[in-house]
Amino acid sequence: MFGKYLEVGEKRDVVSATFFYVANLTVLVGVSTVLAYFMGMTGITKDTGTFFTGSHFHTVVGSAFTLWLGGTILHKRDATSDIFSILVVAAGVYLAWTSNVMVGLIPIALLTTMGKK
Repeated sequence: MFGKYLEVGEKRDVVSATFFYVANLTVLVGVSTVLAYFMGMTGITKDTGTFFTGSHFHTVVGSAFTLWLGGTILHKRDATSDIFSILVVAAGVYLAWTSNVMVGLIPIALLTTMGKK
């Protein structure tokens, strides 16, 4: 169902980038919630809260996911030497860390609308 929207290597229009954002946000919520549950059950973390309350655990996981997703897009497009693309990923990670992970994924989704190198 989400297969074509999770592909990181293709160029998208704005509507398809919006679906890319929603699909990756859905994956992130699932991964972060399951990871928090298992880490809470093993006693590694305490009171992680929910994804939408913005606890520190979910911010760390979401920022790491944003960095991984942006790096994967740069690698698939051979744009690792393009300074503007690197700055867009850095802005996404910064926004994910400081404001909200949902805001941090917006520059990453917009990165998919940019042409290849």
